[in-house]
Amino acid sequence: MSEGEETLAEAFWAVARMLRGRNKEALAPWDVTPSQFRAVATLARHGRMRLSTLAEHLRIAPRSATEVVDDLQERGLAERTPDPADRRATLVALTAKGVTLAHEVRAARQAESESLFAGLDERDRADLARILRTLRAAGPDEAGRAVPSGRGDVQPRARTGTSTP
Repeated sequence: MSEGEETLAEAFWAVARMLRGRNKEALAPWDVTPSQFRAVATLARHGRMRLSTLAEHLRIAPRSATEVVDDLQERGLAERTPDPADRRATLVALTAKGVTLAHEVRAARQAESESLFAGLDERDRADLARILRTLRAAGPDEAGRAVPSGRGDVQPRARTGTSTP
């Protein structure tokens, strides 16, 4: 690589920023923050769950999850109910309005993503998807934290390779 040439990581992050910006714009008509939508999307995908499990899925502190759910509940997008298995715990679920919002925003974000990747032919898109999935599956997140399995529990990811301090 010659001096001044963009590295693979720099190109990746530039595209990630572009996609993040487009997704943020897609959320604007619903006046939903990215963190609120992440919670809505998680609840839409996995269904009713304990507040602590939602925090694990979002990889945020339980207190932060409480604040996000407070905002969603104020807007009529989510509701809390006592956990019948443990009265000390609270379950969170989307309301019908929250489910509708999840579908509408997901469609808008998908359209933004499609427009970003429209410049790639089908083969390049398939190759990019395969490469990204391979990288994602290759190891733990940036801090080696546990990753939600999608079944309501949290599974630690196996470490591969060596870690650097």
